[in-house]
Amino acid sequence: MKLSQTFTLYGLLVLVLFSCQVTMASWFYLGVASLAAQTAKQKPETCGGVPGLVYRQIEMCKNNPDAILCVGEGVRLGIHECQSQFRYERWNCTTKQEDSVFGPVLTRATREAAFIHAVTAAGVVHAVTQSCSAGNLTDCSCDMKLHGRVTEDGWKWGGCSDNVDYGVWFAKTFVDAVEKESDIRSLVNLQNNQVGREAIAKQLHLRCRCHGVSGSCAVKSCWKTMPNFNEVGKFLKKRYEKPTEIAPRSKKRLRRREKLFRKVPIKGDELVYLDPSPNYCRQNPDKGIMGTRGRECKKDSKGPDSCDLLCCGRGYNTEVIRMVERCHCKFVWCCKVKCKICETMVDKHTCK
Repeated sequence: MKLSQTFTLYGLLVLVLFSCQVTMASWFYLGVASLAAQTAKQKPETCGGVPGLVYRQIEMCKNNPDAILCVGEGVRLGIHECQSQFRYERWNCTTKQEDSVFGPVLTRATREAAFIHAVTAAGVVHAVTQSCSAGNLTDCSCDMKLHGRVTEDGWKWGGCSDNVDYGVWFAKTFVDAVEKESDIRSLVNLQNNQVGREAIAKQLHLRCRCHGVSGSCAVKSCWKTMPNFNEVGKFLKKRYEKPTEIAPRSKKRLRRREKLFRKVPIKGDELVYLDPSPNYCRQNPDKGIMGTRGRECKKDSKGPDSCDLLCCGRGYNTEVIRMVERCHCKFVWCCKVKCKICETMVDKHTCK
């Protein structure tokens, strides 16, 4: 296939994806578009050709083309973590790329929408910061602000700390650009975006290395690194489990729905929502709900993956699966590994 043909196919894919349904969260499509670009070994010809991006985002895209690829990587990172955290629950972070990356789930300000906004914002911070530290972006590098300074404890800042400040700035500027602070839904989204960004900034790990004669720790150099993204996902999942409901008539700032606590300020690590979550038990394509029919469950579990909870009381089917695998492997000199073949019967439970 010629290079021009490859680029044309990529352009058509992007146009199809973006022309289906432009929503306030259409920048999520960069996760799909960047994947197509990598597959075709191309970069988008112009950021202005991506419908749904606001002016500020288009300008950032033109001025920081490499960083925009990180936005796509961050979105994919967020989607993967969302599906990992919810893989055993009634809502399992379903994506629908034929009309909208997350489908109609984002049309309402539910707890699930709050998690999506937070985890994708965190993904953008993580991806951009990682590229900074790797030297892949021209506008940033690793954080050297404290390099060489010695603390009272006798260790000094060294190495190359992750430049989370730049990652947070870029994610805030790009992701928040679509929101209007005069709109209650936008205020909710801005809060949840902030929670996602802070989930990384507040969980930086301190790593140290000792230097000295014969392995002594006469000098200890330390630097800060980002947490594994799975840790970020767990942090946000805990916030999802205890979200804060917002008064629907909040205007300039968010207020709690409970009157007794209405004057208590919203904390920076609180996920917020406006609308109650729908029933995810039965399929409802109009609301982006796939239902739980056919989902595998665990009969003896006490958690959300139990057949009682996941199947919503409808019951479950049991299928006996025959599994054949290598077992009792031994190393035989020299140089073979001999194994036996073991056969086991496993019960598989799926929701009715």
